[in-house]
Amino acid sequence: MSKNRYAANIDKNQPDIVKDLRKLGYSVGLNHNDLLVGSRGLTFWYELKSENALDKNGKVREKKVRDSQKKIRATWNGHYQIVSSLDQILDDMKETFKRLGI
Repeated sequence: MSKNRYAANIDKNQPDIVKDLRKLGYSVGLNHNDLLVGSRGLTFWYELKSENALDKNGKVREKKVRDSQKKIRATWNGHYQIVSSLDQILDDMKETFKRLGI
């Protein structure tokens, strides 16, 4: 068995988000539950969920978050967010840069 873990499937929105992030000049790594995005010396880890995983307020429904993702969210000391759109990624990065004064 391989030590590398690859996603069994990807969310429908992932290819377009990856393409758009790359067009904007971001580094994007795949096969890491789901995306690693590099910018300004920082690495952002994003788990993508499809639009059907969202509640009426646009937040990911907790029942759509796997136990392994809950564990990462609870224990990971770096950046990790569960999102469903390019706008959420860009807003999150912008807020992080602002908070860090970058």
